[in-house]
Amino acid sequence: MTVLWTEEELEIGGAALTARVYRPGAPLRPAALVLHLHGGSFTDGDLDCSACVCRLMAEAGAVVISIDYPLAPEHPFPAALNLAFAALGRLYADRSKWAGRGARMFVAGEEAGANLATALTLMARDQQAPPVAGQILLSPMVDASLCTQSIHAAAAGAAHCKWVDGWHLYLGGAEHAAHPYAAPLGSRRLGGLAPALIVTSEDCPMRDESVAYARRLRDCGVAVESHMLTETETPSLGMDAAIEADLHWETVLRDLFRKFLAENSAAPVRTVRA
Repeated sequence: MTVLWTEEELEIGGAALTARVYRPGAPLRPAALVLHLHGGSFTDGDLDCSACVCRLMAEAGAVVISIDYPLAPEHPFPAALNLAFAALGRLYADRSKWAGRGARMFVAGEEAGANLATALTLMARDQQAPPVAGQILLSPMVDASLCTQSIHAAAAGAAHCKWVDGWHLYLGGAEHAAHPYAAPLGSRRLGGLAPALIVTSEDCPMRDESVAYARRLRDCGVAVESHMLTETETPSLGMDAAIEADLHWETVLRDLFRKFLAENSAAPVRTVRA
């Protein structure tokens, strides 16, 4: 399927936010509307680094809006999250313009972007708006302790690795490490969240926390689909690099996205308080 994209500016809180909008060449209306957040360990990344993931979601039938959120250390927690939540509310209010009347709202991201995406579902639950139909989390960074086996296998978890530095600069202080919106794996209230699609790979540094988060969500009654992809030659270079290195990943992810978006666009969105 042909995918078209444009760069646009969203007016959020009186400021212009750069966004890239991906649309299927022949979109159905209403289409699923996805707010996407790129990876980069909270301190790096841009709209280019997630182009493959966004393209695959658009090929799966969604209108995808990827935003260029503010990065740490200049903008520590919760700056990026608050801006993303404002963007979520604005996109939901204007969803008929982007994806058609009655479009369902989804959030998605990789790594640090997946952290922000799942934190958005927590905020939406707590504030009872806007309704989120689903969350697509690719190797989410949700555990600030950095003590899993997969992190250590990647020679991470030590001083001056990008994940340690990313968490340190994003949190800005030890007091935020236990905040459920900052490190969702440690949250004691994960019930009532939108259904989740969680995908990681066998050799991803975030493999163990991705699996643990899927398990925590299930234990709290959240509908979860979790998938483990095979190893790649680029485990620490990000999801887009892995997709480009393994064409099989393209097919698998596109099919997972299509199924998840279709199922949760048809199901009623429930607002549930944990």
